[in-house]
Amino acid sequence: QVQLVESGGGLVQPGGSLRLSCEAPGSIFSISTMGWYRQAPGKQRELVAYITASGTTNYLGSVKGRFTISRDNAKNTVYLQMNSLKPEDTAVYYCNAALKYYGGSKLDYWGQGTQVTVSS
Repeated sequence: QVQLVESGGGLVQPGGSLRLSCEAPGSIFSISTMGWYRQAPGKQRELVAYITASGTTNYLGSVKGRFTISRDNAKNTVYLQMNSLKPEDTAVYYCNAALKYYGGSKLDYWGQGTQVTVSS
């Protein structure tokens, strides 16, 4: 099973910033919606933000105004710029994309997860 390739997590102090990246590898026919989820210890995975193929975005209420999702269709990559980070943003972040490879069907694909820790 193909995995999306994530990067950019790490440890940051409250108020700091991080930028996550996620690339879909291989020969891709089309990508529709791309998004970021997160899962904190003991909690369910939640949708943080998504962006459609036309560029429409939507955000979890608690991150609105602090996080920005964007995509580079030429690079098959989605980004999550996270500013004004808070300790409650600490979680493993997963990217997700609904995409179709040449000769295949449209499926959901996931990244391996990247840890984001906000702590002083």
